[in-house]
Amino acid sequence: MPARFEGKVALVAGGDDAIGRAGALAFARQGATVVVAGTDARKLDATVRTIRHGGGRAESIVTDVTRDGKDAAAHMVAVTVERCGGLDIAFNNVTVTGPARPVADTCETVWTELLAHNLTGVWTSMKHEIAYMKEHRGGVIVNTACNLLSNGVRPGLGAYAASKAALTTLTRAAAGEYIADGIRINAISPGPAEEPGTTGPRPAGQDHATADEVADSVVWLCSDESAFVVGHDLVLDRKRAA
Repeated sequence: MPARFEGKVALVAGGDDAIGRAGALAFARQGATVVVAGTDARKLDATVRTIRHGGGRAESIVTDVTRDGKDAAAHMVAVTVERCGGLDIAFNNVTVTGPARPVADTCETVWTELLAHNLTGVWTSMKHEIAYMKEHRGGVIVNTACNLLSNGVRPGLGAYAASKAALTTLTRAAAGEYIADGIRINAISPGPAEEPGTTGPRPAGQDHATADEVADSVVWLCSDESAFVVGHDLVLDRKRAA
């Protein structure tokens, strides 16, 4: 069976956490040229080495689409295209949880930073990803939201949940606006995830997906097998199964 993404370029923004790394490795296994972007050069380089060691193609970009200025996301997309020849898939996995505090005890600085990372950073990334894809026959975008909306918001995480709920809404709005341009946009909503490659039985009571299981879902959403999935937020947990 041919690899799903042979000849395609996948950008993983926020590629330096467990889910981002697992996503990058999964795209590479399916034949994509992978670009991992994030703030931790050491982790990004380790992912690139792993992919290349396995015979894949990978590049890294050290950047912070939130703190590096208004042109950071444009630079990330431009470097991806320059080094790899295009952009077919974007996995926007930028996530910051922040300190756990009740809503009324959350300071303006924390509130602003959570919105900047979890919403504005993804929005600016999407702006430039969409602009490129519109001019080059479309593409696929997946954003990382959070399953707190389906499971119930835990005390102290109201600000974080609000930023991710806004991202889900933004994803659905963009999906409707750009499907006619051949751009499919969806979101995933996982819970906490372990490092990729974690093995062994699932601990009793663990209802959230592992990083590798989340990556499998992202790969499916980016594949032709989900060609008619548009504007969805795929919740990855088992607590609501009944």
